[in-house]
Amino acid sequence: MELGHTYINELIFLSLHVHPVRRLTKFLLFVVVVVFLHLARDIVSMAPPSYPDLGKQARDVFSRGYHFGLWKLDCKTKTPSGIEFNTAGHSNQESGKVFGSLETKYKVKDYGLSLTEKWNTDNTLFTEVSVQDKLLEGLKLAFEATFAPQSGNKTGKFKAAYGHENVKVDSDVNVDLNGPLINASAVLGYEGWLAGYQTAFDTQNNSLKTNNFALGYAAKDFVLHTAVNDGQEFTGSIFQKCTPKLDVAVQLSWTSGGNNTKFGLGGKYLIDDDISVRAKVNNASQVGLGYQQRVRDGITVSLSALIDGKNFNAGGHKIGVALELEA
Repeated sequence: MELGHTYINELIFLSLHVHPVRRLTKFLLFVVVVVFLHLARDIVSMAPPSYPDLGKQARDVFSRGYHFGLWKLDCKTKTPSGIEFNTAGHSNQESGKVFGSLETKYKVKDYGLSLTEKWNTDNTLFTEVSVQDKLLEGLKLAFEATFAPQSGNKTGKFKAAYGHENVKVDSDVNVDLNGPLINASAVLGYEGWLAGYQTAFDTQNNSLKTNNFALGYAAKDFVLHTAVNDGQEFTGSIFQKCTPKLDVAVQLSWTSGGNNTKFGLGGKYLIDDDISVRAKVNNASQVGLGYQQRVRDGITVSLSALIDGKNFNAGGHKIGVALELEA
């Protein structure tokens, strides 16, 4: 870990003092060096996460349990035959707009087949059919489609994902006769070290839309995540499980070419098996507070509040209430 911290410090220095093009090149070299330094070591037995899930532990500390400005209801149930139903809805306290959705999911385990259908109050229909671990262990193939009856808009997308103890690869291609958009990402993992790349290529315009790199380290109670998005945005997060009841996280981001720096600190504490409290604060002096309690099996209530520390007397603070039912 001491060697890893040395390289992390070098990355931070390069991010702040080197020209953006040279900075991106140095970052790529940094990833290669770290991977090769750990190739000779034992390989981790757990498959790495997909690229969008890198740093998820820290993001969850800042997002889960907070519902600012919303009245929210979420109901889940499962029939004896294995069909899952999920009904969700929320009302915006400022605009009064109500949004709801109904989702059903059915799995045929013998064939590795899953069918998901979803409808929302915007009158959009969503369907996904997927097959997993049948053609190849760790391989998932899926097709998803959306249809809006009022406008007639239709979309389609083919998706493929493969997971191994050392690698996680995801890709999708939308159905567009004018030229599809190809998204792809890959994450390599060795002894807790994670290196990932994400890209999107527009075949219609023959241009690269996304060019993201990520590097991190994951242990049982510690997760470090850093990323460079399109060579312009630099982000990082640290997640630490201090005790079985206390989780803390730090997030920061910086955009080159401007003074747009963001910083946040958050935590979650389990009072007991049924009650948890949350708190977070950012460099804009916005303070978020959350309280969650499982009233009984299948019933959970969440209360949250967002306080604007810079304009405390002016008001404009937000509250949120959520009720989760599961049977």
